[in-house]
Amino acid sequence: MTMSAGWYLRRLSRMGPSEIGGRAVDAARRRRWRSARPACPVTRGARFTAVLPAGTLAAVPPDAAKRLIAEADRLMTGHVAYFGVDRDDLIDPDWSYDPKTGRRAPGGHAFDVPYRDEDAVGDIKQIWELSRHQYLTVLACAYALTGDERYAERVAEHLRSWWAANAPLRGVHWISGIELGIRLLSWVWVRRLLDGWPGAAALFENNPVAVDQIWHHQRWLAAFPSRGSSANNHVIAEAAGQAAAACAFDWFDASARWRADALRSLDRQLRANTFPSGLNRELASEYHGLVLELGLAAVAEADAADVPVPATVRLVLLRMTDALAAVVDGRLRPPRQGDADDGHGLVLDGAGTDRWASLLATGDAVFGRLAWWPRVTGTDVRTPLLAALIRPYAEAGAAPALTRPASRPGHFADAGMTILRGPAGIWCRCDGGPHGFLSIAAHAHADALSVEVRHDGVDVLADPGTYCYHGQPAWRRYFRSTLGHNTLQLDGADQSESGGPFLWTRHTRTRVLAADTSGRDVARWCAEHDGYRPSVHRRRVELTAASRELRITDEVRGPRRDARLAFHLGPAITADLAGNRARLTWTRDGEERSAVLDLPERLDWRAHRGESDPPLGWYSAGFGRRQPATTLIGTGPTDGGREFTTLLTFHDQGGARG
Repeated sequence: MTMSAGWYLRRLSRMGPSEIGGRAVDAARRRRWRSARPACPVTRGARFTAVLPAGTLAAVPPDAAKRLIAEADRLMTGHVAYFGVDRDDLIDPDWSYDPKTGRRAPGGHAFDVPYRDEDAVGDIKQIWELSRHQYLTVLACAYALTGDERYAERVAEHLRSWWAANAPLRGVHWISGIELGIRLLSWVWVRRLLDGWPGAAALFENNPVAVDQIWHHQRWLAAFPSRGSSANNHVIAEAAGQAAAACAFDWFDASARWRADALRSLDRQLRANTFPSGLNRELASEYHGLVLELGLAAVAEADAADVPVPATVRLVLLRMTDALAAVVDGRLRPPRQGDADDGHGLVLDGAGTDRWASLLATGDAVFGRLAWWPRVTGTDVRTPLLAALIRPYAEAGAAPALTRPASRPGHFADAGMTILRGPAGIWCRCDGGPHGFLSIAAHAHADALSVEVRHDGVDVLADPGTYCYHGQPAWRRYFRSTLGHNTLQLDGADQSESGGPFLWTRHTRTRVLAADTSGRDVARWCAEHDGYRPSVHRRRVELTAASRELRITDEVRGPRRDARLAFHLGPAITADLAGNRARLTWTRDGEERSAVLDLPERLDWRAHRGESDPPLGWYSAGFGRRQPATTLIGTGPTDGGREFTTLLTFHDQGGARG
């Protein structure tokens, strides 16, 4: 996908004067950097002291260690999978190769690589992911747990290969700050986990090539921060990686300045990216997880180096952890809201480890769990390692006074998110929040007033997900569209207006009119949005515990419009549609479950599944992966204010988690 002149004009229109000025400075600096690459300052006596405290590895649960080692052994055979694509070339990888398209990214100066053009470069996500080197942290961790030098030697081979193939400012891996930041964080942990290996110092601090790479990564991050309308999760990754490297690799004259600047940026940007309630302002759940991981990793490095951390950094991370505990369902799954690209901040675990349980376990170790937090039964490697480095919140000093929620919050007014809960694990997310973050709302979907409903962790009315970013514009449009969510579309248009794959030029305004999650027999929510001016779409949702019924009432105030009401079913759900009634069945833990969905009679209902032209009836469980799922679409006129009522009734089944 190449960007047109119109896209650049639309993108420019979403910037303020300060951002435009900053980008002009960046452009001038790039021109200067082309002429000559400065030499890394000579370092003498560099040492790595940010090691794990004695006994830390003994605290790793055996089952978590077993999963990690199994993952490392698979990597040693050359096999890895990213975004639905299996690759078997990890013995000696080509760092510029995209296994999805078979293309190689061109070399040359980094600033000249057209990374958005899949025809010229390949799928940039596929190329970048391997070079985050998070699989190397897994291999290094396997060495730390087993002492088997095969893992350490493979890490060393790959790092030397990468450094040789990716000289500073050359090629595709020197374009995006988030990639440099996460890569630095991985290198810090690789060095830490290889500390008992005799070749560790020769690979890092005594290796001029490694020192040169680390210095140039930090110089790049100091020079080109994400700015203005792009200062979302990317700027957090940049600051976290810079802070981590400047703490752990404190080898340069500029290290103290880089460290101080990065921690100030992390403090400022964490507060800017997070609602006071603790939810991430991008309103994309996976980015909440990414930012929380990055923040915790940065604090771990500062604490390990005995570097003061702004108290508000810990405070925001605490609020984010409490918010995560509040919104997950009974199986510890968070909402599937907004974009998701399987991005992680720090990977120290094998396949099968629950990411969200891991974050809550770390939160318990660092901040202390509250009585209403859900129970975490899974284990992980990362928690005991991070907890060994991070000072407990109560002991960190200068922590601001904070009153944590006495009971589980259900309504987050600033984020416009409401969670209704019922018996037998009924969980319903109602979306009445702003349309994303900053002027471009890069990771937002046109999903105002959408609902997401689960029963004991199974998606019943599902958010279909994200699937892709670049290279497949029709699929990108579908998964972020209004029709691609459980809400009402009018006249075939989205509620908000898209100007590109990460750009919204007109944002729907939504307001919550009522939210009652107090735990009484009926939980209620009501909100409206103005995305179809002059019409207003208002939706009411009521969850009745005794009858296990979820009632959704849609009303359109304004002139007669052509409506399409969508309900996307999860991939585990089988639907038998007859007229305006759909019988839903699925299996959970070997038990048959069922529900009935009574749909508005005044609409003409059709079931769609796995259609491609145009896309309709799909579910994406993770980035790059999609599978057919049933979508029910009702079409008809709005008829001047008459209501559409949908009733979802769950049949009485026990044994579900609340």
